Amino acid sequence: MTTSWLVTGARGLLGQDVLAELAGDPDAEVTGLSRDRLDITDPTAVRAAVTGHRVVVNCAAWTDVDGAERSEAAATAVNGTGVRHLARACADSGALLLHISTDYVFPGDGRRPYPEDAPTGPVNAYGRSKLAGERAVLELLPRTGYVVRTAWLYGAHGPNFAATMLELASRHETLDVVADQHGQPTWSRALARQLAALGSAALTGQAPAGIYHGTAAGRTTWCGLARETFRLSGLDPERIRPVGSDKFPRPAARPAFGVLGHGNWLRAGLAPLPPWDDQLVAALKEPAFAGSAAAARASARHR
Repeated sequence: MTTSWLVTGARGLLGQDVLAELAGDPDAEVTGLSRDRLDITDPTAVRAAVTGHRVVVNCAAWTDVDGAERSEAAATAVNGTGVRHLARACADSGALLLHISTDYVFPGDGRRPYPEDAPTGPVNAYGRSKLAGERAVLELLPRTGYVVRTAWLYGAHGPNFAATMLELASRHETLDVVADQHGQPTWSRALARQLAALGSAALTGQAPAGIYHGTAAGRTTWCGLARETFRLSGLDPERIRPVGSDKFPRPAARPAFGVLGHGNWLRAGLAPLPPWDDQLVAALKEPAFAGSAAAARASARHR
């Protein structure tokens, strides 16, 4: 039996991978809408878009963390009010909603992985805007709403840390990278697979509604991620020099600890995402990353 899926934010880093993943499911009929085709802050447009779909995957978001600090109302209009419009439309039509959130809803002062039910407490405007969206989903869709928090997302279809490191490697002998922020680098393609599996489990009643943590297993720092990206790409990881966050002051505070626990996947009968370093091995084989790595190696040879 064919299931109709709607993916919002379909041209984004994650949205493109979700569309690609669902394209391989012969029972999925998929509509992808990018921001120029669906403004989720428009409730009338949202209602029209959701109608007729059984599962909605919301990848639309304001993702400019520092920009949110300067324009919190605008960020909340997308990440909070816009998500409320989606949740209300799903409630009215009976659709399931899989909504992407972030580790930034936590204060980042922990020492152990945050479980799904840990108290929230964002330290910046972006986190507050995303928490508003979470609350809308959980309030309006207590039985059919799924909040999937992710973090440190990278992939082939948009700007991201791993790609930036490889690009900078072509132009700089050494790079200073923050070593006092801890998190879980997560490949967008692996998360897309997990979202498709969660949606399928939700359709059969196997996966309870609520919060799931869609991050890689394990943990590292930005410096650790950069060094492993270099090592796997045939570059000298010692070119990455560890520094403190104070070397790169930003308008928005960053949580120092964003490691999340993954207990709720077992309730859904699904395995959590693989370790971050295993994901990175697979991701760097993608042409977009492989090409950047080759250019960086060529540059190093000519120094």
